[in-house]
Formats: sequence, structure tokens, C-alpha cells
Amino acid sequence: MAGRFALEGRLAVVTGGARGIGAGIARVLAEAGARVVIADRDPEAAAAAAARLAAAGFEAEAVAVDLADEGSVVAAFGALVERRGPPWALVNNAGLQDRERLLEGTAAHWERMMAVNARGAFFAIRELGRAMAAGGAGGRIVNVASAALIGSIVAGLAAYTASKAALVGLARAAAFELAPAGITVNTILPGGVDTPGARAASGPPPEGPARRPPPLGPCTPEDIGAAVLYFVSPAAARVTNQVLAVDGGFSVT
Repeated sequence: MAGRFALEGRLAVVTGGARGIGAGIARVLAEAGARVVIADRDPEAAAAAAARLAAAGFEAEAVAVDLADEGSVVAAFGALVERRGPPWALVNNAGLQDRERLLEGTAAHWERMMAVNARGAFFAIRELGRAMAAGGAGGRIVNVASAALIGSIVAGLAAYTASKAALVGLARAAAFELAPAGITVNTILPGGVDTPGARAASGPPPEGPARRPPPLGPCTPEDIGAAVLYFVSPAAARVTNQVLAVDGGFSVT
């Protein structure tokens, strides 16, 4: 790929990149020329995802990291930067989707959601944002939140939605603090995407507005990847602190 959306030779880290939306994002970025790092808590699945990209002729590698564990994030990303240098892009995609009704909510469920979906993204931005800033070449950070923030919701998503809202606030603060280093920070709100993680999510039946079929049809992981590609590409050099819904038109129903 050439032109404003080319990423030839640029290192891009995708958390939760072994499956689902993360795998779609990784594929789109690889097709644009990026050297993709699949960062996932499942090392075998991450290695398999990287191998699939490599077999298709792309450059990819796997990194094992548990975003709920600060020490794991520091060690894994520190080793990556030492080995490959600062990344150009970080995509905070990893997240849990389990459901628990609000009035039956537990502290354990709330804290688990926050630990992975919000706190883990903070650790990743801190560690890799620091490397980007020190490298002096700028960079791109994209947080993958959820269209649940704009109404595409089902019962049981109180902790999940709160954790995803935290990503929007985190992106706003990070966009401000990292702008002097030439690093942009933006957020994507995916609508319904049929993924292994969504199908395996525990909790009450997913009943609510998000069950409505969007007028443009359900999104694919690659649809979310295309939006990520825009934000991390040279075309978005002057775009930061923005929130983009990719929801198949759900918001007009």
C-alpha cells in the first residue's frame, strides 16, 4: 500500500490481537505494511495469529502480556522496545465482555473489568507512550471502547460500559499530555461484532437495544480495523482526541 494510508515498516502493537476484533485490526494494519505485534495474554493463540499473518506474507510477532498485571505489562513492553525500538502505533483493543446485572453486581466483577479494560490500557499507554515520546518520532494511540456508550447496550453491562467510558476519558487526557511529543490519541466505538469473545461472554442473556439489527448490517473485525488504520495513518496526522462510532448505523435507529 502506498500514499496517505501506508504504514510500511512501522511497528504497531495490538493488544488482545489473537482473536476477534484484535485479529481483524492486526490483519488490516499488516495489509497496510505495518510490522504487527500481537500482544495477548494467551501466548499460544498470539503465536498462532502471528504465524497466520506471516504465512500470508506479512511481518508479525507475538508477545505474551497480562494487562491486569502491571509487572507483566512493564516487562513485556520494556523487552519489546529494547528489541524493536519504540512502536509507531498502540491499539488498546483487549477487553472483557462478561455481563452482571447492576443490582446483582459484585466488587470482584467490577474490579476485573476495570483491571483489564481500563487500567491495562493505562499501563500500556504509559509504557509505550513513554517510549514513543523518548524516540522523538511521534506516534499513534487508539483506544477501542464500545458503542454501548451511545446506546448499543444490553442488560448486565454496567461494569463493562463504565470501563469503556474510562477509555474515552483516558484518551482525552492522554491526547492533551502527549500532543507536544507528536503523539495522537483517539477512540473507536465498535457496534455489535460477532467474535469468539462475545459468544463466550458469561452472564444474563444479552437483552436490550443492542439486539436490534443495524441498518447497514453487523460489523466485522476488519471494519473496526479500517477505522484504526485511519487513525494510525499519516492521513490522520492532525486528528486527536476524537471518538468515532463504527456501528453499522445503529445510532440512527
